[in-house]
Amino acid sequence: MDALLQTYWPVIVIAIVLGIIAGWIIFRPRQSVRLSEDEGLRRPHMEGIEKSGEGRSIIDQGAAATADIAGQALQAEVHEQLPGATGEPDDLKRLKGVGPKLAAMLNGMGITRFDQIAKLTPAQVEAIDAKLGAFSGRFQRDRIVEQADYLARGDTAGYEVKFGKL
Repeated sequence: MDALLQTYWPVIVIAIVLGIIAGWIIFRPRQSVRLSEDEGLRRPHMEGIEKSGEGRSIIDQGAAATADIAGQALQAEVHEQLPGATGEPDDLKRLKGVGPKLAAMLNGMGITRFDQIAKLTPAQVEAIDAKLGAFSGRFQRDRIVEQADYLARGDTAGYEVKFGKL
């Protein structure tokens, strides 16, 4: 018995470690996120899920987790990252530092409203900035997210105090 244990102890240790990892993956607490319709944060691939029950099985959750992990490992986007637009498009050229070409590039990325820009996370701003080519760095330099926040709230007086006349 001792010879058998000495021969296979690495295999036993690896099996125990893999069992612990699998147990943690299966039984760990899940993040629960609820988005309301008025927030405009709906991802296109999530439309209709609540009504159909789709995406709630263990297989669907496993597939989503695999896509998330693979996306992180490959540094690839696996989900739509930008907040969705609700309502009529805003004139993005009202933002200081955004001209017709940059506005067209942002519209091409699906960014059409001030509230979308105001809701961007720093990681999203960085991802957008990487796609802007000659306009790279403009979001940070001109504080475009902060400007958009004022305009999305309709606070033109606060905007003009901080950034000058519109």
